[in-house]
Amino acid sequence: MLAKWITCDVPPRARDAFDAAQARWADIADQPGLIGQVGGWDPRTGRAHVLALWADADSHRRFLRDRHDSVADASGSERIEVALGETVLVLPGTAATVADAIEGTVLHVADCRLVEGAQEHFVQRHVRAPAMTDAGVLGGVVAHLAPDRVLVATFWPDARTHRRYARQVPGPRARAAADTDITTMTGHVLEPEPAWRVRAVR
Repeated sequence: MLAKWITCDVPPRARDAFDAAQARWADIADQPGLIGQVGGWDPRTGRAHVLALWADADSHRRFLRDRHDSVADASGSERIEVALGETVLVLPGTAATVADAIEGTVLHVADCRLVEGAQEHFVQRHVRAPAMTDAGVLGGVVAHLAPDRVLVATFWPDARTHRRYARQVPGPRARAAADTDITTMTGHVLEPEPAWRVRAVR
């Protein structure tokens, strides 16, 4: 599975136009290989973030070749950053699939920079996944965006469930010794915009 993490700087005057442009991405719901797309505004920074999940790199390349340009519209954004990476872990949860988990009302993303050689230890499959499952996560993914960069994206049914997990994080994090792996971490807690959500047509 391929994860695509997009960050856009959108000035206040352009937010309405950007919002309308994001709604047009629903046109790609029938694109082969699309698992789903979701995004929203970061309340801390005012930036727009979008997470798209694809079955594999080939299906994403076909999309870029055949349809991307007909839908893409920056709509006033001043800077766009795009990062792609293979998913190395699918986090199980109460949703049957990641495509179902995307329906959650809270998206939590941890964008982590790691010390050299720490990726495998940081993922900590035997610690991270059970802790989130026990807390009520719908599901999520861990993706390698670069040799020193890992994205952890999780979907939650509501803010209360996510807050409860956030209070529990120090325990699993300490057991995994994650702090020894991380050089910097940027967290994003987003309420996905309903109009930006792209549900893949099966």
